[in-house]
Amino acid sequence: MTSSDPALPRLRTLASFLTPHKRTMFLGLGLGLAANAAGLATPMVTKWVLDTLGTGGSMARPIGALLALVVVGAAISLWQWRLLGTLAEHIVLDARASIVRHYFRARVGDLQRRPTGELVTRATSDTQLLREASGSIVGLVNAGIALVGTLVLMGVLDLFLLGCTIVAVLVVAAVMGALMPRIATAQAAAQESMGRLGGALEGALRAIRTVKASRAEARSAERIVADARQAAAHSVRAARVTASVWTIAWTGIQLAVIAILGIGAWRAQRDLLEISSLIAFLLYTFQLMGPITELTQNTTALQAGIAAAGRIREVETIATEPAGPVPRPAGHPRAPGARQPAQAGDAVLVFRGVTARYGPDAPEAVRDVDLVVPRRGHTAIVGPSGAGKTTLFSLVLRFLEPERGQLLLDGRPYAELGHDEVRARLAYVEQETPVVPGTIRDNLRFTHPDATEEEIRAVLRAVRLDDKIDSLPEGLDTSLSSTEVSGGQRQRIALARAMLRTPDVLLLDEATAQVDGLTEAALQECVRQRAALGAVVTIAHRLSTVLDADRIVVMEHGRIRAQGTHAELLAGDDLYRRLVAALRIAAEEHAVPADAPAVPADDHTAVAGEHTAAARG
Repeated sequence: MTSSDPALPRLRTLASFLTPHKRTMFLGLGLGLAANAAGLATPMVTKWVLDTLGTGGSMARPIGALLALVVVGAAISLWQWRLLGTLAEHIVLDARASIVRHYFRARVGDLQRRPTGELVTRATSDTQLLREASGSIVGLVNAGIALVGTLVLMGVLDLFLLGCTIVAVLVVAAVMGALMPRIATAQAAAQESMGRLGGALEGALRAIRTVKASRAEARSAERIVADARQAAAHSVRAARVTASVWTIAWTGIQLAVIAILGIGAWRAQRDLLEISSLIAFLLYTFQLMGPITELTQNTTALQAGIAAAGRIREVETIATEPAGPVPRPAGHPRAPGARQPAQAGDAVLVFRGVTARYGPDAPEAVRDVDLVVPRRGHTAIVGPSGAGKTTLFSLVLRFLEPERGQLLLDGRPYAELGHDEVRARLAYVEQETPVVPGTIRDNLRFTHPDATEEEIRAVLRAVRLDDKIDSLPEGLDTSLSSTEVSGGQRQRIALARAMLRTPDVLLLDEATAQVDGLTEAALQECVRQRAALGAVVTIAHRLSTVLDADRIVVMEHGRIRAQGTHAELLAGDDLYRRLVAALRIAAEEHAVPADAPAVPADDHTAVAGEHTAAARG
């Protein structure tokens, strides 16, 4: 993802975060104007003090007015700073909440195509830049008005000196304006490189075991450090450009003050200007540093905020899942059989001529799939790598939508059902990431937050984990980041979560892959019990899953090649026999029918390697 959008859409994105807080921003603007008024009045009151001193009059009133201006101005400025500081934090919070909610509404495929670390950067460091940008618009307006007000009052004192001042300000502004676009470009490049750094580091840390086992620590670190160097180079460039702008601004202002002082002294010597007016004019000249400095700071902050808004805007381009079912045209009848009372032998899930791919230009992942999943029973899906097994799960869970054909749940087409409505009747255990952050109790209640303690204990007993949980010092409140919970136990926790309150369809991506033989036998018994109550569909990577299934579906090249029991497929499908050989089922344990063709030894060797690599296909 790149930040190459034009400035106007990015500015609109920034404005979208500011608009809900416009009342607070207007209040901050009003306070700023009041503080500016107090500041603008101070040199004039100082002139009053000097004139009174020259005439020998009472100093009480002018001194009192001067003190009042200082105190009131300080109080108003403090109020404004606190108000805008609070506003900035609320804007950052709104931006982060918006991004996080968009992430969790996004389509799984679109989200997974982007590095996780970069997505995290969008929600953290990019939104942080909105903090300064949020007050920059108020600051720019205040500074602009203060600059105009100062110039007007300077004109009241002496028009000739005002002309000299305007020339100096225009020269400084022209040079700064030429440099400002460079700040925006440098800021955008710095943020982009930070996103790449975050993505590379997150990926390497996730694979830290593989990195160490491969003795690749130094190489991985060097690659990430190279990204860090690139990020530093962009940040240094941004810092140098910003430093140049500041140096030019300060130097220009100082030169202007010196020039005005010399010209004013020359005019005072010729009685063209009162000394008190010259001193007041010089005070306004020094005050010009404030608005110009504010204009520089706020313009820089606004440029950084616009760059961040551009990157945040790219998050909004990630496609999201629809909030509800696809509406049917008026008068369109509901699909036949929709929500009919279910009978024991009914199909709970049906694929009808389903074809799907992961992108417009991607090859077909599955093609013309026709599959019926019974309401009860255990269905195992097997096949070599790339056969389309995981794609079937993605379609069932609506992580992927079919290009052609349709899926039906209880006779109702998926198009008539919302994503939540479909997923409420499914439970899913994935192989690689079976648990979510939090405690054991949080994980078990993740799908059903209102689950009772008795229900939780029941599923823990079913997966043979109740004694282990009871032995932990914090029991169910043990964090899953604890080293006391092994990988196999985490997988059983995920299985227990899925089995809490029996779902209509339980989807298992080989949920027993990391458990020992004795525990696996107990879990297989648990799966058998669940299959008697509802549908269980498993992507099979192990022998026990294949043998236990009521029906086995063999996939190849995105199509369903064959279906049947273990014995039927062993007798009638060559690919299944080769997969069985790769799974190392002993011939004496599972006899091959006499009329089944023999499997050559070379096939055993070739397929074993194929299946080992493809077990997660």
